[in-house]
Amino acid sequence: MLAALHRLCVPPLGLPRNPRLFCWPEDSHPPGYHRVHVASGKLYPTPLEGKVARPYSELPGNWRTNWFNLYFFWKEGGFQNVHNIIVHKFQTLGPIYREKLGTYDSVNIIDPADAATLFRAEGRNPERFVVPPWAAYRDFRNKPYGVLLKNGEGWRRDRLVLNKEALALQVIENFVPLLNEVGEDFVKRASVQIQNSAQGRWTADLTNELFRFALESVCNVLYGTRLGLLQDHIDPEGQRFIDAITLMFHTTSLMLYIPPSLLRKINSKTWQNHVRAWDVIFKHADKCIQNIYRDLRLKRKSAEEYTGILSSLLLQDKLPIENIKASMTEMMAGGVDTTSMTLQWAMYELARAPALQEQLRAEILAAKASSQGDVLKRLKSVPLLKATIKEVLRLHPVAVTVQRYTTEEIILQNYFIPAKTLVQVGIHAMGQDPRFFTKPEQFNPGRWLQKDSKHFRNLGFGFGPRQCLGRRIAELEMQLFLIHMLENFKIETKRGVDVGTIFDLLLIPDKPIYLTLRPLDP
Repeated sequence: MLAALHRLCVPPLGLPRNPRLFCWPEDSHPPGYHRVHVASGKLYPTPLEGKVARPYSELPGNWRTNWFNLYFFWKEGGFQNVHNIIVHKFQTLGPIYREKLGTYDSVNIIDPADAATLFRAEGRNPERFVVPPWAAYRDFRNKPYGVLLKNGEGWRRDRLVLNKEALALQVIENFVPLLNEVGEDFVKRASVQIQNSAQGRWTADLTNELFRFALESVCNVLYGTRLGLLQDHIDPEGQRFIDAITLMFHTTSLMLYIPPSLLRKINSKTWQNHVRAWDVIFKHADKCIQNIYRDLRLKRKSAEEYTGILSSLLLQDKLPIENIKASMTEMMAGGVDTTSMTLQWAMYELARAPALQEQLRAEILAAKASSQGDVLKRLKSVPLLKATIKEVLRLHPVAVTVQRYTTEEIILQNYFIPAKTLVQVGIHAMGQDPRFFTKPEQFNPGRWLQKDSKHFRNLGFGFGPRQCLGRRIAELEMQLFLIHMLENFKIETKRGVDVGTIFDLLLIPDKPIYLTLRPLDP
């Protein structure tokens, strides 16, 4: 009996050997197989019982070499073109492929149904790809990990506390006043720029302006503190922080595929710049946190008045202060470039669609009239505006992929995927694919208001327990910003100027986007 089982249960070449052996059915042959438990020589039910799939070793893709792949990837300019390379690979290899680039080994999927399968199997403590240079910096400086980088039960304990303060629907009413006042101040700043212009309009590359707006917004929510970044002259320390964020993202993209330990060992310029950038980010965050902590100790802030997420967490005393600081720093660093870049793409797309602008403006004004000054109520009456943000994130997602490590064996596109495999959902490629979005090249927010299936097609903020912790802040920030801009200005750009994208950890424009803000006719 055991000899027969041993003969049947030799795993196919390339499959991992582990206590859960793999077995070809007696009436079948490769590539199909079943799982079998052989401790007593009996078959037992498993999550994949009765399923037939092709082995992991047969996944399409050039994954049998890694450093040669990385070399050619570099030679072809892949570091800035990775998003287009992924699109091309899905077009040539099909809806699933495996890839090895240096130390980076992943399975890539594009089908929303496969994304649903992946996320349904993510387990109690889902794991995403930990950005190696971010972890390397914290290890180098002996800094604690926040929930972005943590895994396991430590992640779960911290995340459950933070969810109540940052992600629960009940917190929205706390965030709205803080974000709304920053949006109103940006309108005032734009109006001053228009008044100072002889042309009666403001034309500029708004990259830095939107960055300052996003940092002012996220700090007001996290710390209940205004940094004064919407003034003509900002504090040099604030500008250093802005420059550090940009440098941190740029150096990160260069270290995704090369071990940071190697770059640290040779003391490369990339590693030096990465450390210097994070040093500035942590110093700035520490200063904000210390100011809030001091104010609470001196009772300068009322326990009844909502003064930001940090104050709420400190008053509750449910997390160690070091854990709070680590997660607040991550949210502060990650909540600036992401929203500012999405808003820049949103304004660019709206500038090219004047008819859509008018539709949105009508919706916004109708919501204002019916809400009677209640901003929260107004936000519930702008479905086209919310659909517009979803459409921007489809065409210009902040991240190219959403990742998870499998917690158990799963089958994707009829291939067996072992546990502990990094699987990436190509959300940028999915957004470009006509199988999932009709006429994907068109900017059409109305597609999100139709009854067509949207199942696992809106993954700009991730999904499940590991979705973006700052999602509520980002959504409200962008909604309120666009409401203020559209009810005060026409947004225009030069006709016939198409802007592409390059990858710099985020997807950013390949050339400056010059936008014009013009006051609405009285």
